[in-house]
Amino acid sequence: MSECVYDNVICIEELKRGERMEMVVDIYESADAVRGHDPDARTEDTDTERNHHIHHTGWIFFNTSLYYISTEKKDWDKSRQDCKEKGADLVIINSKEEQEFIKQMHGREAWIGLSDRDEEDVWKWVDGTPLTIGYWGRGEPNNYRDEDCVITGYLYVPVQNWADFSCNSMFTWICEKIIFN
Repeated sequence: MSECVYDNVICIEELKRGERMEMVVDIYESADAVRGHDPDARTEDTDTERNHHIHHTGWIFFNTSLYYISTEKKDWDKSRQDCKEKGADLVIINSKEEQEFIKQMHGREAWIGLSDRDEEDVWKWVDGTPLTIGYWGRGEPNNYRDEDCVITGYLYVPVQNWADFSCNSMFTWICEKIIFN
């Protein structure tokens, strides 16, 4: 078992029957339980299903990251700035599993960390990596009226629901803070 401390959250990883199980617990609510935890003790776990997302004071844990969904609307730049102030950035979607999780978690239109502001039709994530797998809605990206920033959740389609919009449009946003590499 290994432990880490991250922004008042204890992260615990266990290897159990060949599976990796991740949990996030609030330090202040669970300090006594963690202090009394014997890492060598084994308990029987009959639950074969793993809950991959856990809420933590506005942040939701999934896979290797924490996600934050805003409740207000801002343009893309102000949304990204809010994420940075939280020690995160706009979400980078790396898999269909993550795209489905975000749809399930939010279900509405929200900014993600993808744009073609530097070069038209060259879509890059906020970390500078090029887009390799996209989940564009039908007819998107259309680059209509200088649409350089991307939202997810367009037209409530299950997976293929990205659309390009003007970066000045107002949407909620999703921040991602990677805590396990």
